[in-house]
Amino acid sequence: MQLQQERYILSLEKAKKSLELADHLTYMTFPIVKENKLLLKVLDELYSSIINAINSILQYEYLYKRIQIYKDARENFRTFKRIASRYNIQEEQLNRIIEILSLGEKHKNSPLEFSKKDKIVIMSDNSKIETLTLEKIKSFLTETKDIIRKIGFVVKI
Repeated sequence: MQLQQERYILSLEKAKKSLELADHLTYMTFPIVKENKLLLKVLDELYSSIINAINSILQYEYLYKRIQIYKDARENFRTFKRIASRYNIQEEQLNRIIEILSLGEKHKNSPLEFSKKDKIVIMSDNSKIETLTLEKIKSFLTETKDIIRKIGFVVKI
């Protein structure tokens, strides 16, 4: 049980560390260097933070035998969506989580990304375009901070 307990704590600490890095890059580094490509690194850190936060919840719930953990990530995400209300995560926040994860996946699989004015354009294989702006990143940061804070209240580390 000790090892299992350490897993959810480790995942939440990783989530917090990625979030701190994303925050620092956004509010300290970006204003100095003014390089839009830095927004992609921030997106990567937010993606990592959300993944680790979800893993923390799933591991915590599994530890107390409330859920089953599957090998399939999509099934685990469905489980997370089902239990998110226990952590006071509202539907709007779930939609933001999905948006961050979706944008993160598109970035990882994108054949072409470029900077245009004050935004990053991410193209997908089917020539669909997603844009990433500093404002969008800041709203993702605010939402992710709130989600991780709520998780911390329940798992109490």
